[in-house]
Amino acid sequence: MSDLREDPTGPATRSRTARVPRPRTDEPIDRRPQGGRAATRAGSRSSGRAHSRRGGRPVRRGRRALRIAGICLSVVLLVAVGGGWWLYQHLNGNILSVGLDGSGGSEKADAFGRTPINILVMGSDGRTSKDDCRLGGGCSQTGVQSGWGNADVEMVMHIAADRSNATVMSIPRDTMSNIPACKDSRSGTSTPGYYGQINSALSYGPACQVATIHQLTGIPIDHFVKLDFSGVVSMSDAVGGVSVCVSSNVYDTYSHLKLSKGTHDLKGVAALEFVRSRHGFGDGSDLGRTYAQHMFLSSMIRKFKSAGTLADPTAVYGLADAATKALTVDTGLGSIDKLVGLASDLNKVPPKQITFTTMQTAPDPNNRERLVVGSGAKSLFAAIANDQSLTGSSDKKSATPTATAQAVDTAQIAVKVENGTGIGGRASVIATALTDKGFSSGTTTANASGTTSSTTLTYGTGQKPQAQAVAHALGLTTSHLKQGNGGGLTLVIGSDWPSGTTYPNSTASSPQPADTHAAVSNAHAQTADQSKTCAGVSPYKTVSLNGVSMTPAQAYAAASNQPDSDA
Repeated sequence: MSDLREDPTGPATRSRTARVPRPRTDEPIDRRPQGGRAATRAGSRSSGRAHSRRGGRPVRRGRRALRIAGICLSVVLLVAVGGGWWLYQHLNGNILSVGLDGSGGSEKADAFGRTPINILVMGSDGRTSKDDCRLGGGCSQTGVQSGWGNADVEMVMHIAADRSNATVMSIPRDTMSNIPACKDSRSGTSTPGYYGQINSALSYGPACQVATIHQLTGIPIDHFVKLDFSGVVSMSDAVGGVSVCVSSNVYDTYSHLKLSKGTHDLKGVAALEFVRSRHGFGDGSDLGRTYAQHMFLSSMIRKFKSAGTLADPTAVYGLADAATKALTVDTGLGSIDKLVGLASDLNKVPPKQITFTTMQTAPDPNNRERLVVGSGAKSLFAAIANDQSLTGSSDKKSATPTATAQAVDTAQIAVKVENGTGIGGRASVIATALTDKGFSSGTTTANASGTTSSTTLTYGTGQKPQAQAVAHALGLTTSHLKQGNGGGLTLVIGSDWPSGTTYPNSTASSPQPADTHAAVSNAHAQTADQSKTCAGVSPYKTVSLNGVSMTPAQAYAAASNQPDSDA
């Protein structure tokens, strides 16, 4: 989220500026009312009691009771169905959706027809409502503003095709990037393209921000979710607060986050202050903020999955109502059915298999206050695009085929290729493809004893590594491998492979698997099950109080009269 709410009174060392490419007016925010933050709203609901009356003559009581029961049941069903339909329509009516133009690419199905999900999650700094102006500041001269604002939070959320794992990658808003030619379908505002701060692309609509991230990373993205200031407040309230931990006392005089060392349950404005704080954590740049946001989201995910949270109908409705009011989504997610489907897919992934990372960066050589893509980022992009898990248990699985293929000398592997398709010349085509890939010139061809529907690769005792190397080169899966009684490798091409030199629907023609260890190196990777991790408070003089630069801990001690955010 933006730092336009900030009111620095002096320079701070090692602090990156919060300036964004588009001209805007920065101003100090109004201080919170006396007595600390506004109290959490709590509505009291009274429930009526149903009273039963005894009486009535015993004559034909059973038949009368059945008639009454039937009438009551009909009324209950009408109320339930009518109420359910009203709730459904109400929630659907809350959702604001915007179409994408396909410039973010599209996800590809795996060999089993399953499709991964890639969503760009954006936090906007737009002051497009009175609530956002109150929470974000900066509206005293301009009033409620129009437009989309800037995408000051950008996270690519990837849910694997088999729903076994997920990756959330943050892209710091200070990153410099090429913005493609875009036109906002809502306002008509357009740009021929430019080089600038990556978060500014949202000014030309969500589709432009999606296209920019796709161009930078190569990751296909065909969904987005956008949240504003008031959305963070309402969502944190709807879940009953989010538990976070800070490593020491912290007072970010810019976002106004003030917390003592330890664990806190944050709601409303306090939650917003936490996810917006950039000077309180790390080195005072946007990087430290992304790490804290990951901890916040991890905690929220754990709370979603905790017993009772999703079992309480009132809580579920409150959450759904808050979420649908807070979110702007693409038309592909623009209904309750689709959002419920997305939530269901994410719910299948255990927290220990959800990895949070931050794109590797380096200082921009032309502007030390800005960032460029750093070493290792391409491996991270490729791992996500290739649907590779970044959790430790899956790293070994993804690395095994590559290691096996490299452990043998392919020049010493000769294969007997037999044509079982009934199509002339198939064995020769595959044999030539193998020798072109560096396999032995002793590879031979022949016709199989008859046609067969399935392709198989049979290997002799102790020759599984060689068979795996052949399978890897041709895009065959382990289901095609079979150990035989004799020696050597025999590949029988079935009618399921009528053309081409890689097996249909295989990943052999796709980019080689990314190095997942390089992908998470310097990416501050952590999984959502790490409940005991605390956000690292900055040890640098990243804030200022009364014109004096100091560390967030020093500011906390100096502002003893200022109430804590969770007071």
